[in-house]
Amino acid sequence: MKFSLFAALTLAALTGAAHAEEADKVREANKAEAETFNARMYAGVPGNKAYACFVRRYDAEHLARHPKQKVASMKLLVSAEYDEEDKQLHNSFRLGFKYRHRSGDFDSSGSCHHVVLGDYGDEVRLGCGVDCEGGGIEVALSKDNKSAIVRLERVRVWQNNKPDDEAEQSLVAGADDKIFRLDRADSSECASLVTDRKELAALRHK
Repeated sequence: MKFSLFAALTLAALTGAAHAEEADKVREANKAEAETFNARMYAGVPGNKAYACFVRRYDAEHLARHPKQKVASMKLLVSAEYDEEDKQLHNSFRLGFKYRHRSGDFDSSGSCHHVVLGDYGDEVRLGCGVDCEGGGIEVALSKDNKSAIVRLERVRVWQNNKPDDEAEQSLVAGADDKIFRLDRADSSECASLVTDRKELAALRHK
């Protein structure tokens, strides 16, 4: 199977954002392109472990201009870890957010499989998905690397870090919840998304 089709199907499975007509417009980034993207994401060569944190708290003025937006605040932590066995860098994500009209903290997480380019001005995007058909997100960077552009159609989320059937829900894109621009922040801003103690310690030392 040609990768152009494989990548489009992968992105469709991850985010639901790819359409059939886009199948031949998506390609995998080559090694140099992927390395460049990773260096932009992590503000330098990732090494064996790296983190990138992006945060946005929407103010009253913004929410007034976007009355249909469901999300009041969002955090994104993208992580990279070098695998000694396959000699490749593996990316993953953690997403946390608060709803505008609902209480509680919601979060999601998954792996990021491909750095791809498509028919959107050669913008490079990282495709990330949640296991078991849980949807996912696409992550791009602003030209100055100071912001992450998060796109989604549907992503499975849990409330208050409770991965059970009752708490499991999905954040579904609406008129004002398809694209989020999050600002780069210190890694400590995303510490609330990490539950593993060793990883939390590593994050705080970045």
